[in-house]
Amino acid sequence: MSGLRLARLRLVCTDPDRLAEFYARALGFSRRAGGVELGGLPVDLLGGAARPYPAEVPGWSPLFQHAAIVVSDMAAAYAQLRAVPGWTPISRAGPERLPDRSGGVSAFKFRDPEGHPLELLAFPANGVPEAWRRPGLHLGIDHSAISVADTGRSVAFYERLGLRVAGRSLNHGPEQARLDAVADPQVEVTALGLPGGGPPHVELLCYRGDFDRSGSRPSHDAAAATRLVFAPGSPERVAGLRAGLADRIAADESDRLILRDPDGHWIEVAAAG
Repeated sequence: MSGLRLARLRLVCTDPDRLAEFYARALGFSRRAGGVELGGLPVDLLGGAARPYPAEVPGWSPLFQHAAIVVSDMAAAYAQLRAVPGWTPISRAGPERLPDRSGGVSAFKFRDPEGHPLELLAFPANGVPEAWRRPGLHLGIDHSAISVADTGRSVAFYERLGLRVAGRSLNHGPEQARLDAVADPQVEVTALGLPGGGPPHVELLCYRGDFDRSGSRPSHDAAAATRLVFAPGSPERVAGLRAGLADRIAADESDRLILRDPDGHWIEVAAAG
């Protein structure tokens, strides 16, 4: 399925205009009709949220889903974020540099003014991927990370969709604990690549442990119902996915499918991006 790509993200919110202003001022996004954009990836801001984003959603909850924004200078990006009010931190002590076994990246997690989790992400100077070797401070969205209960089960679903495992790591230690605000985390991180090979991609976050993940499936109009929108390239490919993912279809709208993954995350497959 060579045409498959992650075409856009959709966030449900109560005040799209206010949220767009925050993304523009704090995170370098450009405003566009219906939302914002960074590095060529649109982020739709859909108004009319029936339920607000729950407070203090932990990283291990299947409600948790963040967009990772690549920055060229973590100190400068963090300073710009701090100059704009309305957001709340997740990370306990500012940006964290993770150990080399976890990629050696610097990261900071926080919530936008409506509660959607986000991450600032900076690669080490000697390890910047080719896709992010460009001028600017806020460069684009590297991935959307979703929290799952079972890595194998989720990999099986996303492989049916057309993604493939591109990397794995087990993240742990005090730096990860401060980044995630989770005590003693053991996080299976699985990168799922798309056929084109470049960003953005999808990451699965599976926190090992006995967590209560019940009651974590948001309705389509809840603020926590962030949606990944994939464009497979043609109506014929949508038809192929319709047959292959019949057990996961929440709504079938002829030229697009609305799916729920095994943990309740919302997925849209549209013939056009």
